[in-house]
Amino acid sequence: MPRVPPIDPTDASPDVHTVFAEIRETFGMVPNLFRTQAHVPALLRANWEKVKAVMMGGVLSRKVKEAIAVLVSKDNACPYCVAAHTAALRAVGVPEDEVARILDDPDGAEFSPREKALIRLARQANTDPHRIPEALFEAARAAGASDAEIVEALGVMEVFVAFNKFLDALQVDVDF
Repeated sequence: MPRVPPIDPTDASPDVHTVFAEIRETFGMVPNLFRTQAHVPALLRANWEKVKAVMMGGVLSRKVKEAIAVLVSKDNACPYCVAAHTAALRAVGVPEDEVARILDDPDGAEFSPREKALIRLARQANTDPHRIPEALFEAARAAGASDAEIVEALGVMEVFVAFNKFLDALQVDVDF
């Protein structure tokens, strides 16, 4: 049972309705995450803009970004985001057996050495940001990662750490 009920899209204010329309156009639905954030329209708008910038833009592939999102969420034990980004991996064309491999053994999944290094770095930053071995940054750079790609991978991690905490604190229902 959610601690704060999601906003019903039919009851949304005009500014929230506009953001909901963009989200629906992108995802085919308005997830409970955004429906709950709609209680504070500025928060909804800011987070939607951040999702568009981080997840839809940039240079890293959607597969890498969704893998970071699902693995950070798994590490944080956030069932909502694990479900959402497992579904997102499927939606971007990742076969079911590869999704399972990403969740169970990302180093064994079909990623380039550069992508694997970025995923490892993002996970370490999530679990222990004060103790990231310099070797993880060196490995990412040695595998060809640019500073922009490193920042982008950590930006994906940052978005989902925040979403994980928000969703878990409010016990938002999984809708995927």
